[in-house]
Amino acid sequence: MNCPADSHPAAGRSALGAPPALSAGMTLFFAATVGVIVMDLFAAQPLTGPISADLRLPPGLTGLVATLPQLGYAAGLVLLVPLVDLLENRRLIVVTLVACAAALALPAFTRSGTVFLLATLAAGAASSVIQMLVPMAASMAPEAQRGRAVGNVMSGLMLGILLSRPLASLIAGTAGWRAFYALAALANAAIAAVLALRLPPRVPSVTASYRALLASMGRLLADEPVLRRHALSAALAMAAFSAFWTAVGLRLAQPPFGLDLHGIALFAFAGASGAIVTPLAGRAGDRGHGPAAQRLAHVTMLAALTVLGIAGAGWFGFDAHAHRDVALALLAGGAALLDAGVIVDQTIGRREINLLNPAARGRLNGLFVGLFFVGGALGAALAGSAWALGGWSAVCGVGFAFAGAAAAFGVSAGRRSGITVRPRA
Repeated sequence: MNCPADSHPAAGRSALGAPPALSAGMTLFFAATVGVIVMDLFAAQPLTGPISADLRLPPGLTGLVATLPQLGYAAGLVLLVPLVDLLENRRLIVVTLVACAAALALPAFTRSGTVFLLATLAAGAASSVIQMLVPMAASMAPEAQRGRAVGNVMSGLMLGILLSRPLASLIAGTAGWRAFYALAALANAAIAAVLALRLPPRVPSVTASYRALLASMGRLLADEPVLRRHALSAALAMAAFSAFWTAVGLRLAQPPFGLDLHGIALFAFAGASGAIVTPLAGRAGDRGHGPAAQRLAHVTMLAALTVLGIAGAGWFGFDAHAHRDVALALLAGGAALLDAGVIVDQTIGRREINLLNPAARGRLNGLFVGLFFVGGALGAALAGSAWALGGWSAVCGVGFAFAGAAAAFGVSAGRRSGITVRPRA
């Protein structure tokens, strides 16, 4: 269905020339940029205790320390990211990053819990600039290499998600939690300055109003089966990912492991090694092997969760107390495998999304990411309940259920479509 927000270029509203090719150096910078920015969304999770104590937050508001950045990000996906299809991209990205840096600077100095919470909400919303940068990188890459470009940038995003918690713990343990926010503010400001100089101008072809642009998002979701299919798959995979990473610190603190914050941080670094598959997933998509790679990703997730259940919950009779080091190695290996499967699923999905309607690329990315973040929130919420009710075995069961649903849906969707999705003219 066509709508005003998806119109073709109008007179006087053409792009300012073709964008330069995406160089290897610029790809690396994009990956590093989104990796740094995404840390704003997850770093508060291990710092909830010291932040709440320092700011004397009431117990009922403690959970907002970790929740508000996520809620702000969700709002930014809906309200800010669609502007990529309406406003000149370079200026929009730079202004949003400057706003993010300003919001992050406030927690480094404020003594007010209210100011802190509002600032992290605003920083979370401005962090949605990530989803402005991904379509910008995609637009700069040749179509035949778009999957590789998106995969390379996504590797930075996933590394940022995986490393945000251990890095925040290490910084807070060394210089206090405020130091993390001060460093994050400086990093975002520096990135904004570089992007202002290096990004090419990109003027979108849409001529609709902002209100019509937002209204068109519902129609895009209804009219794009590729978006719905990959967003659901990514949401299920992200739910399994979040269930594991939400509860694994609790398991590692228990016997026989007994890891402290620094030990858990090192474990998270080991688990982040799964991100090395991201460029490979992009290349597989470019060569027409996306569906097969996605099915393999789902099988890998199921295998990983089985290993995690064996190592941490004693499935199939394994005794972690008698083989502590082996169990810890299995947990780290399972974490890397799980991360790899989730990353491949998301990378393939992002590639297909970025081959859809170019005039709606910002909205398509916003919808895709918004939906898989809903899955992540659901997985995290269920992990807490599962841990309280059945310990690590229940947590792995939740992850296994989500991964199994993703695998079953992928097989079913592949049979229904029976075709390879190709980019639109």
